[in-house]
Amino acid sequence: MTLDKEKIYEDTPGKKNVIHFNNAGASLVTQVVLDTQKNYLDLEASIGGYEALAKSQSQVENVYKSVARLINASAEEIAIVENATVGWAMAFYAIDFKPGDRILTVEAEYVSNFIAYLHMANEKGVSIEVIPSGEDGNLCIDILESMIDDKVKLISATHVPTNSGLVNAVAELGKVAKKHNILFLLDACQSVGQMPIDVEELGCDMLSATSRKYLRGPRGVGFLYVRKSVIESLHPPIVDLRSATWVSPTRYELRPDARRFENWEDNCAAKLGFGAAVNYALDIGLENIKARNDELAGYLRSKLSTLPGVHLHTISEAQCAITTFHIDGHEAGEIVDALRSRGINTSLSDPSSTLLDATKNRLPNLVRASVHYYNDESEIDKFIEALEEIIS
Repeated sequence: MTLDKEKIYEDTPGKKNVIHFNNAGASLVTQVVLDTQKNYLDLEASIGGYEALAKSQSQVENVYKSVARLINASAEEIAIVENATVGWAMAFYAIDFKPGDRILTVEAEYVSNFIAYLHMANEKGVSIEVIPSGEDGNLCIDILESMIDDKVKLISATHVPTNSGLVNAVAELGKVAKKHNILFLLDACQSVGQMPIDVEELGCDMLSATSRKYLRGPRGVGFLYVRKSVIESLHPPIVDLRSATWVSPTRYELRPDARRFENWEDNCAAKLGFGAAVNYALDIGLENIKARNDELAGYLRSKLSTLPGVHLHTISEAQCAITTFHIDGHEAGEIVDALRSRGINTSLSDPSSTLLDATKNRLPNLVRASVHYYNDESEIDKFIEALEEIIS
C-alpha cells in the first residue's frame, strides 16, 4: 500500500503551524482524534457524564478491541489506564517479589522504570542486574543465558529507549524468558505506533504503552497488555470497584481479565480519542508507517551527518524514527529553544533519563529529533537550514 500523503497531511491540522519533530514526546493528533474527543465532551455537557458514558458504551468497548488488534492480543488482555507509567507500574507492583529475587534489565533502561527497581530493592531486598550490550549497542543474549538461575523473577526491558534510535532485541529476551518460565515486562512506549508490534512474536507477558507518542492520540491515556496465562498470578497494587467485586463483608474477588489493573474513574473523551488514533494507525498499516518512518529518519540522519561538528548517537546499525545528536560548542537546550523559536519542535534528552547508557557512552545533553510518517523531506530540509543558521 502507498501512503496517501495528501490526505494524511490534510488530516493533521498542526502541520500547518509547525514542523513537528517531537513525536517521541507527543505527536500531532489527527483531526478525527480531535473531533472524537470534542464530540464526546459536547455529549457530556448536554446530557451528563454518566449518561454520556451509558450512551457510548459500545464505542468504549471497541477501544479495547482496537488496541488488542494493534498488538495481536485479545480484548480481555487489555487494560486502558491513565498513562503508560500507570500501566507499567500496575504490572510491576503486582508481582510478588521476595527477598533475593533478581530483576534483569537492559543498559538503555528508562529512568522511571529503574527508579521502581531501586524502590523494590529497598523494600523487598531484590537485586537489579543489567544485561550487557556490545559495542554495537545490541544485547548480549549469550551472556543473558549465563545470568539465568531460579532466582530470576523478572526480565524487564525498554523496547526503544528515549535517548536514541536503538531498537532492543526484545524478541530474543522473550525467547529466553519463555524457555525459563520467567515473567517478561516490556516498556513499548516509544515503539507502539511507529512499527508493528506483535506480543506473540515478542514473547512478553506484560506490555505498556501510551497514546500520545507514535499513536498520535491524546495525552492522559495509555494501555497495559497482560497475557491471559499470567493474569491470575498478578494482584494489582491498587484495587477498587472496577478491578474487583465486593462479594461479602470480608472478601472481594478480582476480575478475571486485564481490567483488574484499571480503576473506576477515567477520561472517557481521551479513551475514545485514543481508540480513534489506534484505528487511524491500523487503517494506514503499521508496516507502511514503519517503512515511511525509516525513509524519513534515514534522510534526516544523512543530512545531519554533513553538518560540521554534529555527532549522532547511533551506536547500533539498525535505527528507528528517533535521532539524537549533539553539536560541538553548542548546548543542546539552546539548540532546542532556537529551533522552537523558528517553528520547529524537537526535545532535549538529558543523560539522567537513561543514566546507565549515558554514563557508558559518555553522553552529554542531546537534541532529539523524532520524525513520523506525516512529516516530509521538505520539513527536514528546513530543519537542516535552521540548524546551519543557528550554529554558523
